[in-house]
Amino acid sequence: MRNVMAAIVALFAVLLPSLALGQTGLETVSVEDVADTGDTAWILVSSAFVLMMAMPGLTLFYGGLVRAKGFLAVLVQVGAIAAVASVLWVMVGYTLAFGDVAGGWLGSGNAWMLLNLGNVRAGTTIPESAFVLFQMCFALITPALMAGAWVDRARFGWVVAFCALWGLIVYAPAAHWVWGGGWLATKFGTMDFAGGIVVHTTAGISALVVAMLLGKRAGFPKTLMLPHSPSLTMAGAALLWVGWFGFNGGSALAANDDAASAIINTHVAACVAALVWLAIEKFSVGKPTSVGFATGAIAGLATVTPAAGYIAPGAAMLFGALAAVVCYPMIQLVKQKLQIDDSLDVFAVHGVGGMLGSLLLAVFISESFGGTGYNEGMDLARQIVAQIAGVGIVALWSAFATVVCALMVSMVIPMRVTEDEEREGLDITSHGERAWEMD
Repeated sequence: MRNVMAAIVALFAVLLPSLALGQTGLETVSVEDVADTGDTAWILVSSAFVLMMAMPGLTLFYGGLVRAKGFLAVLVQVGAIAAVASVLWVMVGYTLAFGDVAGGWLGSGNAWMLLNLGNVRAGTTIPESAFVLFQMCFALITPALMAGAWVDRARFGWVVAFCALWGLIVYAPAAHWVWGGGWLATKFGTMDFAGGIVVHTTAGISALVVAMLLGKRAGFPKTLMLPHSPSLTMAGAALLWVGWFGFNGGSALAANDDAASAIINTHVAACVAALVWLAIEKFSVGKPTSVGFATGAIAGLATVTPAAGYIAPGAAMLFGALAAVVCYPMIQLVKQKLQIDDSLDVFAVHGVGGMLGSLLLAVFISESFGGTGYNEGMDLARQIVAQIAGVGIVALWSAFATVVCALMVSMVIPMRVTEDEEREGLDITSHGERAWEMD
């Protein structure tokens, strides 16, 4: 009897681990379904870095550039945009951008409300839930970038509703076409390491379109509208700079050499761009400024983003220099020549920078320049065509869809505040608060 009992106990000892795996006791986990803990930790940290870019990085960067009476409005707008984008990403955005490929235009509905996520995201060593989180942070900061184009005059309700619709109609399709196995990547071979096309081109082009639809701020361009706090702008730029390490480094989707290379390239591009911008200011206006340093760094960061993991550090320095040389005069062109009130230069810095870097990628990814080399079946000519197609198609789609979204929302909520509200400042008229109470 003792032998029988011992045998039963031994049998249960053998069976219990397998029973714990599932109700049938027959489920097993393959090696491919086990995430790498180091890679997972890096993506979780990178996600936090990208969120930090939006809040507080972008809020301080933009907030310092506006007049004091509109500072709080910028913070609330960016926060609300991030919140609504996050909720919609969980509900429908993720599956539209990264759901199972069904024709290459939009992801299928296999992951509505994040149901039926896989243990490990295909082609990576991280849980799909971690991939969702990382991409959510991209989805929230992209529309938030546009807030710089409409400061001081856009109605808060319109901003939130427009950005909610924009995330589903502009951002999600573009993300699928380039990153989610869609047609730009598969048919043309378009490449975008961390968002030169998907993030900066979409946001930059859309910001320009909205600025034209909204019209100019009262007094623009005759009234000088100086930043009320360059120190806050510098602080915001510093947070964006550090956060960009997670933005670009995390896009390797692993804690490996690709991530380290992307971070090195990100940093040196920002350094060179900031220095060249200061030099341009010195020769053009007489003095290098803190706002110039911050703006130059952001231009360099945006420009290197599409190629950060593909190019050599020397090429990244060139990207930074070209970012300053190209983006600086674009600000003057948009505001002074075209007299488009893109208030905080979203198009000239992010849009132009992202498109410039996406095109330069085609050349400097070559092994001849120290890059990672072209994918199978691609060469210089084909990659140039692929990048032009990617930039051009996404830019056109962003412009067209932005007009549609903006006008649709304006049928329910007016785009612009009244002249009296604008004159008094959105902090008081839209939110009933002042950012700075000096009494």
